[in-house]
Amino acid sequence: MAKEIKTNAMRILENKGIDYKLYTLDIKEALDGVSIAKLLNVTEDNFYKTLVTVGKSREHYVFMIPVKDNLDLKKGAKVVGEKDIEMIPLKELLPLTGYVHGGCSPVGMKKQFKTVINDNCRLFNDIYFSGGKIGVTVNVNKDDFINKMNIIVADIVR
Repeated sequence: MAKEIKTNAMRILENKGIDYKLYTLDIKEALDGVSIAKLLNVTEDNFYKTLVTVGKSREHYVFMIPVKDNLDLKKGAKVVGEKDIEMIPLKELLPLTGYVHGGCSPVGMKKQFKTVINDNCRLFNDIYFSGGKIGVTVNVNKDDFINKMNIIVADIVR
């Protein structure tokens, strides 16, 4: 009997009363989000990758953008009130968030950072993002997620 997967992200979603659907893929290595969306047979438009940045203030910020898009650092900085932001070095991801590349969820990091989702999410009822482990994806009601997790909605892609 297979062991049930339960990540920190899922525990927090449950604690906040956010229902989710779980999707798993039997993969060991990180894949890009476009590939994951194709394997799950879901649209890339409401499938989000999680990017972690640091501002000049040394504060960290999380951005959720469609897997096929690129973060506009200037737009992102403006939304969070920073002069400049930059992506954190990959080697800092695990110690800072508790997540590995390819399994980084916007939910359940060691510390909850200010989080921004791209405004194209308004086009959808539900969204997909990493469930906190390579090969694990969750699908949630967008409004429920944004409201209960205090997510900022803004135009942050190039």
